[in-house]
Amino acid sequence: MNAPFKPTSEAAATFVRRHIGPSPRDVDAMLQTVGATSLAALMGETLPSSIRQKAPLDLGRALSETEALAHMNELAAQNQVFTSLIGQGYSGTILPAVIQRNILENPAWYTAYTPYQPEISQGRLEALFNFQTMICDLTGLDVANASLLDEATAAAEAMALAERHSQVKAKAFFVDHEVHPQTLAVLRTRAEPLGWSLIVGDPLTDLDKADVLGALLQYPGTSGAVRDLRPAITSLRAKGALAIVAADLLALTVLASPGELGADIAIGSAQRFGVPMGYGGPHAAYMAVRDALKRSLPGRLVGLSVDSRGMAAYRLALQTREQHIRREKATSNICTAQVLLAVIASMYAVYHGPEGLNYIARNVHRRAAVLAAGLRKLGFAPTSEAFFDTLTVAVGAKQGEIVARAFAEKINLRMGDGTLGIAVDETTTSETVEAVWRAFGGTLAYADVETGAREALPAELKRTTAFLTHPVFHAHRSETELLRYMRKLSDRDLALDRAMIPLGSCTMKLNATTEMVPLTWPAFGSLHPFAPADQAKGYHVLFARLEKWLCDITGYDAVSLQPNSGAQGEYAGLLAIRGYHAARGEDHRRICLIPSSAHGTNPASAAMVGMDVVVVACDARGDVDVNDLRAKAEKHSADLAAVMITYPSTHGVFEEHISEICDVVHQHGGQVYLDGANLNAQVGLSRPGDYGADVSHLNLHKTFCIPHGGGGPGMGPIGVLAHLAPYLPGHPATNGGTPHPVGPVSAAPFGSASILTISYIYILMMGGEGLTRATEIAILNANYIAARLQAHFPVLYRNAKGRVAHECIIDPRPLKMSAGVTVDDIAKRLIDYGFHAPTMSFPVPGTLMIEPTESESKAELDRFCDAMIAIRQEIAEIESGRFKVEASPLRNAPHTVHDIADDGWNRAYTRAEGCFPDGVSRSDKYWSPVGRVDNVYGDRNLVCSCPPLSDYAEAAE
Repeated sequence: MNAPFKPTSEAAATFVRRHIGPSPRDVDAMLQTVGATSLAALMGETLPSSIRQKAPLDLGRALSETEALAHMNELAAQNQVFTSLIGQGYSGTILPAVIQRNILENPAWYTAYTPYQPEISQGRLEALFNFQTMICDLTGLDVANASLLDEATAAAEAMALAERHSQVKAKAFFVDHEVHPQTLAVLRTRAEPLGWSLIVGDPLTDLDKADVLGALLQYPGTSGAVRDLRPAITSLRAKGALAIVAADLLALTVLASPGELGADIAIGSAQRFGVPMGYGGPHAAYMAVRDALKRSLPGRLVGLSVDSRGMAAYRLALQTREQHIRREKATSNICTAQVLLAVIASMYAVYHGPEGLNYIARNVHRRAAVLAAGLRKLGFAPTSEAFFDTLTVAVGAKQGEIVARAFAEKINLRMGDGTLGIAVDETTTSETVEAVWRAFGGTLAYADVETGAREALPAELKRTTAFLTHPVFHAHRSETELLRYMRKLSDRDLALDRAMIPLGSCTMKLNATTEMVPLTWPAFGSLHPFAPADQAKGYHVLFARLEKWLCDITGYDAVSLQPNSGAQGEYAGLLAIRGYHAARGEDHRRICLIPSSAHGTNPASAAMVGMDVVVVACDARGDVDVNDLRAKAEKHSADLAAVMITYPSTHGVFEEHISEICDVVHQHGGQVYLDGANLNAQVGLSRPGDYGADVSHLNLHKTFCIPHGGGGPGMGPIGVLAHLAPYLPGHPATNGGTPHPVGPVSAAPFGSASILTISYIYILMMGGEGLTRATEIAILNANYIAARLQAHFPVLYRNAKGRVAHECIIDPRPLKMSAGVTVDDIAKRLIDYGFHAPTMSFPVPGTLMIEPTESESKAELDRFCDAMIAIRQEIAEIESGRFKVEASPLRNAPHTVHDIADDGWNRAYTRAEGCFPDGVSRSDKYWSPVGRVDNVYGDRNLVCSCPPLSDYAEAAE
């Protein structure tokens, strides 16, 4: 590993000062407001002394921004960017520069939050609506979600969906032997805890005699073979089982869709629609289903509704499906999507349109056909006569010499048992094809071979149906038009580049520009996840150092970087606990204790690993009821597997009894899973591994600055103590063929590897002292807001010394009695003041949870507090009888330009009061593009993809 730079302390401190919002003078003023003599004193009043970190956090000297980028350049230089023709679900692609600059590199898109407030999310919701339409069109199915994490986990979600809906009672699932190996490995991980068995075989010969609840079929197969899957699908449907097709989206522009073949579900990856491989991610997976399955579709679904004026408005639909509501009855723990990547993929389709995508696909296939023709001349006939872009050839003992020559050409091929796979893609040139021929021992000229090459798409499987017929995929072909379209959509959204997003539990902090810069460098973005490890030495230096830093920060002994979301991290952590118990002959331990205040993913994750959830009560202060915990641990002592606890609590308080809770669970043979969602209150001050926790997932998209991207990407690595380290997730690409106690939870060995660069460079520039200061300021900011709002909106939970942690819950519930005002009214009125609402009704229904983070300045905190106080005054006017709640600015919020232009204005308050409340700048005001969205209408009249072109024609007549 390279020795770290040794910067001047002043240069390094500059970044810390710019990351942290309040100035030293502001800090002094805020301490006076909260009644603390110093930051150290405030920390002493906030954290129990028993858990305080004994030594300062030492991560080496922090780097300045310039030095950090120089260091990242050194790491990048250690990676070697070969032309990877490995395939296996990952392809080289060309991201149009206009999309790279204006989506991927644009904070208006990457700093946005999940679109739970639809009025201020119309831009990204429209982009996701386009994504869903694209998926429905290409797959030939009725409903698609707004993306999933990766193809392998999408396959696992589809298997679970099939298990719920299959008419077959058998708990066996059929997996095509042509499925990608990483997908099969993730399916094995998901199936085993639930007692489902997998049958792997040839669906065209082995499926008839298999008693299965469903099957996953790859189209085209991982070897490249294009097979007619209709007989297999017909056999499945006859059994009452579900047919799932994992399909290549680009291939579907020239091949019959899964829907046409009879599939119930289609899954896959949208990576090759403009998203860099990134050594494994992040990428947007997709899932589409027939209409009858839509209410069981995992993940998020964007639907079309209407606003208060009857205008069309997008929103997240059918949210009662989500784990936040269903908890341990949830069928999935997915609480996110890969929004930023789905947006990129949808814009790629908007940019190219159906003709452009078809051209790319035909060009890719032509390259593959010419490659095949040349290989035949050289005596290496492909194993399948029908293919799209991937060939497999038997090479026997010649494999080593061919691979060596390919390496000399800087080309990676896929190595099998006496076979080589070659997958061409959008970036493949005629020179690449000639280089492959040279690796196989020939000196052929592309132009000479091309004249005799024949197409390899089966006539009976050629696509004949139209796709992407909606005008959005035809109206923005020039760069000028696409640029304006993307700008128009971003202008409809409220993201962190405009204003504070005070969401509790979500830690919406600054994503500094320098942290984002290396992300799009080819040396990080263009690597295939299954390229030889010696081509990714820079990445592996980064992984090793990041893992060590995270261990130093948390007090754990080992870290896995594989989980590519917080929910995946929870799942992996519980699998580690399960594996530990099983290895000790105690696999009967299946009881998981979970406080009633827990995030909905906690019980959902426990259910997915086969655990039974027992709920532990919380007391009046919001703390875990230790007596109830003790009683339930005693009752289930013989079968206790784990407790899942969030710390600081979801109520925003450092509970005094955390060590006692850990001790109780350990005394009864259980393990402590500490949810790391609130780690931003602990870094540098306390370490979970020191005070009793055994495992945590770490939300890098919260504490460590990976942008939320409108709802994704995220990363959720897990840290564990030494006794759990053997049960971290393995991966077939890194295990060397050796069985691992716990299989992979994600498609790629290091999850969404490319965005780990963001957290790495953040820690690099902050250093231990800077990270500790950030934590202290995050706690100060939360206590400052609590102090300023207390007289207007009571703070629901505090510790014994009157302090909150990094977030606080304010309680507007009494206002429903006094004025009829709901938490929704306050949230929507905040939009008029230019703010995203805090987290609504979680963990306590009817309340607001606020987390300011360390990167918001005192001025912005004051602007937010002033807005909340002004809203309280508006509520007082309802209480005093000036107007009824139905006629108030709160109930009619958010106000739009349609309101200010309304000639028929007859409300009880003036236009100025509604549209320009006190303190709002008229010149800089954010205008919500739609009025309040009707959620009930949207669910009753579900529309989740663009109407077909025929609807527009009919409307025009």
